[in-house]
Amino acid sequence: MIEHLYEFKEYLHSKGIFFSFHGPLSQEIMVEIGDSLRKRMKLEEASNSTILKVFSMLVEQSQNILHYSSETTPIKVESKEPSLIKGGLIVVGYQDGEYFVVCGNQIKNTRIKGLESKLKKIQSMNREELKAYYKEQRKLGPDADSKGAGLGFIEMARKSSRPIEFYFQTIDEEHSYFSFKTVI
Repeated sequence: MIEHLYEFKEYLHSKGIFFSFHGPLSQEIMVEIGDSLRKRMKLEEASNSTILKVFSMLVEQSQNILHYSSETTPIKVESKEPSLIKGGLIVVGYQDGEYFVVCGNQIKNTRIKGLESKLKKIQSMNREELKAYYKEQRKLGPDADSKGAGLGFIEMARKSSRPIEFYFQTIDEEHSYFSFKTVI
């Protein structure tokens, strides 16, 4: 692997990727990632509103990983019973004058149909439709299988400068890899 590290770095660079993280996520790690990205983007003279949007996308996408990823790592914290921490992949980059945030994580195949339906609906909406849909969904409250308010994907689509992108790649009979991208 070590003999291919330079090629890997060059590949990331060719895709505009300046930050990537793969592994177990926690709130503490997200704070550190956010601080690092803010500093990097300030050096590049990104506007405060752009930095805020990138950070917002990062937080929303990491929340999806923390709530729904089926990739888990057991951890033991200070004599407590071991618990599972969820993980995934987060990528941030800049290409063609726009920032992008991409996340990926393993999910159960049983979740794909419902998630894909929601995302296709959101993907097809314009700004006004997204705004109305957001208000409508807020009034309805979270779905039965939602661990949050259920509004994250809608909010990301509203903040994204282009339609959201997503992809499901089958891993095995039980799991697929869910990839999600927003552009700022």
